[in-house]
Amino acid sequence: MSSFVIIIAVVIVFIFFSGIRIVRPTHRGLIERLGKYRRFAHAGYNWIIPIIDKLYWVNITEIMVDAEPQEIITNDNLNARVDAQVYFKVKDTELDVKSSQYNVNNYRYQIVNLARTTLRNIIGTLTLKSANSERGKINDELQKTLKKETANWGIEIVRTELKEIDPPKDVQETMNKVVKAENEKIAAVDFATATETVADGQRRAEIKKAEGIRQARILEAEGDAQAIKLVNEAADQYFVGNAQLLKRLETVEKALATNAKIVVPQGTELVNVIGELAGVLPLKK
Repeated sequence: MSSFVIIIAVVIVFIFFSGIRIVRPTHRGLIERLGKYRRFAHAGYNWIIPIIDKLYWVNITEIMVDAEPQEIITNDNLNARVDAQVYFKVKDTELDVKSSQYNVNNYRYQIVNLARTTLRNIIGTLTLKSANSERGKINDELQKTLKKETANWGIEIVRTELKEIDPPKDVQETMNKVVKAENEKIAAVDFATATETVADGQRRAEIKKAEGIRQARILEAEGDAQAIKLVNEAADQYFVGNAQLLKRLETVEKALATNAKIVVPQGTELVNVIGELAGVLPLKK
């Protein structure tokens, strides 16, 4: 009897520990009993009936899937190699976790194929040039479409990233040549503009220099005119009344220079005689 009790106790303990399930914070769980949904398992300790119940873990962290490179014909009939990434996560509510498992079969695979189809539809309406310049618009359209199509999957589309849009090799080489030519053109225009700016600066400097010389000459001429004016004023003030005296002095100077004969009376000094000739009063003894 005691052995039977011990066996029963051991079986009970074994069943108890066998039914313990630990759910991490990064996951949620769905418990099914005999193939039918029973209840929702939150993070932490959960217990199920072994064999009868089964726990399915669902990751609720953000996941990235690659849409895989594919060839897409653009609106200008060029084959572009396109690749994109989709970031999503399962919402952590019971309804959303159930939807991710019961409303869609393998949501990762479905998202990849849906992203590839959506990219073909979007890029097929664009030229290769516009597709490269409107990556943000393509990302927005892709995310919008994925959100709409996965609305009942219990999934949140966090963001989408267009990894690459590569044209064919020959087209890429042609585009590189065009870009190079455009850059050379811009460089030539910049050089011409810089040269013109330097020339304009030199011209302005020469004008400033000529203006300075002209101003200096004007100031010099004004100074000379002022000096002449002062001389004339001095002459008017000091020599107008002595014009005859100046004339006599000049006459005496010429007479002495030509050795003219001058009769000097006896007993008269030569200096006084010359002074009388010039109209200057003789020296008094």
